[in-house]
Amino acid sequence: MKIGIDTFGCDHGKSGIGSYLTSLSQNFKNTEENHFELFGAEIDRYTYGQESNISFESVILPDTVKAEKAWHMFICNSFAKKQKYDALLFPASSYALPFHFSVPSVAVVNDIVSELFATKSFAERTRIRHSLKKVNKIIAPSIFVKKDLKRLGISQDKISVVHNGINHSVFYPRELVTSETEMIKPFAIRRPYLLYASTMSSPLKRHVELIKAFEIFKKKTALPHRLVLAGGDGECSENIKKTALNSPYASDIFITGYFPHESFPALYAGSEGCLFPSEIEGVGLPVLEAMATGIPVACSKSGALQEIAGEKAMLFDSSNIDEIAHSIEKIVTDLKLRRKMIDEGINWSKKFDWENTATETLEVLKSVIKK
Repeated sequence: MKIGIDTFGCDHGKSGIGSYLTSLSQNFKNTEENHFELFGAEIDRYTYGQESNISFESVILPDTVKAEKAWHMFICNSFAKKQKYDALLFPASSYALPFHFSVPSVAVVNDIVSELFATKSFAERTRIRHSLKKVNKIIAPSIFVKKDLKRLGISQDKISVVHNGINHSVFYPRELVTSETEMIKPFAIRRPYLLYASTMSSPLKRHVELIKAFEIFKKKTALPHRLVLAGGDGECSENIKKTALNSPYASDIFITGYFPHESFPALYAGSEGCLFPSEIEGVGLPVLEAMATGIPVACSKSGALQEIAGEKAMLFDSSNIDEIAHSIEKIVTDLKLRRKMIDEGINWSKKFDWENTATETLEVLKSVIKK
């Protein structure tokens, strides 16, 4: 069985979906029965799957979104037949999918599509919905995303929930050198600090509310903790930075901008806790990565976070600033609770593993070929 894996729309490995494809492809193994091949822009030849020696087929296109979407609409099917693929996997299905499928195909939906539609034109919404209805199978990373797809009219019978994994060889509890400063290239971050790792892409990421809650926490406790906001810029960056700058605790708020994923284990390990107020998470990997690293987590009740975190995180209403502030105070000052959350979080995170994700994804791919 020869399986083609689309790399278009995965941001050269630098976004959440890029990290997903990197981890997934590194856990796919070529065997006598199964052969995997990545395809996409030549620039990504060495971006994904190198640890598994997966081959790469270059697609020569202008480096534009328009060209890549047109290729999926009009050429992808003939390309798949030429490569003699038995099945196709589309990790970035919200970015580009064929309008119809001549080769059995599986689309991965890591987004909350109903939220994504708010930023799309009518034509784009129609295209995405049509393609998701036509594709043979859909993989969702959470029950929450599966239910969201149902609201868009997608048949539940074609959706399989396959949770994302985390890399336990990278995210694990570690002993810290006693120091007031955490040295993480290219940053030197003064401890103690609390961490929120997310792009500044939407008001529903709740960066502003978190900053306001941090102010309440600081005013009430007078503790020396800093707030570190790690993540790339987005449409809300200006407002978030302005809010931080105008805060009475501006000197204790550190915005890193884009932060390399390979440096996150050290960033988590040096922190006193992970805060995750976003209401639009379909996956919630940072919550699991933080737990695996051995730090307590306080996160939103919304989206998939409650499902992914189980009962191992402190949950709050992201629109309630006082509730967020109370949660911050509890995970910082209640030492007995901290110890319990850390121990339970480490054990819970062990359930999420990329090898399991790859195995379950392969089973979904096999199921579309049998039909």
